Amino acid sequence: MWMGRLIVLGFILCFHSVLASSQGVYTKAPDLKKRTFIARVIRIMDGDTMEILYQQTPTKVRLAHIDCPEKRGKQPFGNNAKKALSDLCFGQNVTVYAEKYDRYRRLIAVVINNKKQVVNQEMIKQGMAWHFKKYSTDLVYAQLEITARKNKVGLWKETNPTPPWEWRKSKHNNQVTESISK
Repeated sequence: MWMGRLIVLGFILCFHSVLASSQGVYTKAPDLKKRTFIARVIRIMDGDTMEILYQQTPTKVRLAHIDCPEKRGKQPFGNNAKKALSDLCFGQNVTVYAEKYDRYRRLIAVVINNKKQVVNQEMIKQGMAWHFKKYSTDLVYAQLEITARKNKVGLWKETNPTPPWEWRKSKHNNQVTESISK
């Protein structure tokens, strides 16, 4: 008796997932962690975040090792960083070296464009990003930032550019202060 119920339950669950997926309700993103694959860049959100299309599934990608000026909040060079990333890879099929997902469900990855450039490194070379030392100990990125600073490239032309993690913190503190005073 219980065996028959178990079979019926299994059939219902199987039928439900097939029906739901054919209606577009149930879609599971491919497991991309620790994988290398080719995908098309379909959207640039800011200097260190893009959206790719892989197996008909849009996926947000956060570039590993770097942090760019904020577009939201109008941090200086935020729009320049977005344009630089777009120029490097928008509309291209790129190679993605996936590492993991972050807490916002973005895939953390290194991206190689169709010119065989490491996009993450190019952003630092162009002075459009900081080496994100909180999450990266890669010495290549550290050296690229030192060189960009020394050559006063991109945001390093500024006297004392504010790192994005400090910019976000100051903007958050300002919002909290404003909401308390209202």
